[in-house]
Amino acid sequence: MVLDEPNESDEEFKVNGFSFIANKDFLAQASPIKIDFNGFGFAISSGMQMDSGCSSCGTDSGACGC
Repeated sequence: MVLDEPNESDEEFKVNGFSFIANKDFLAQASPIKIDFNGFGFAISSGMQMDSGCSSCGTDSGACGC
């Protein structure tokens, strides 16, 4: 996740006063994408199938829960 400005290749979503942008091609591959704030930071998961888990902790979900 990074701060960025939307451009013509992005889809923009507004949720609870926050704006999120995602590249349309990436969004087509990764949908659905879920972003949760857990009090310490953000947990991001997606529908993308990963070949191997997170390199630092070995999880195999779309988001590293280290």
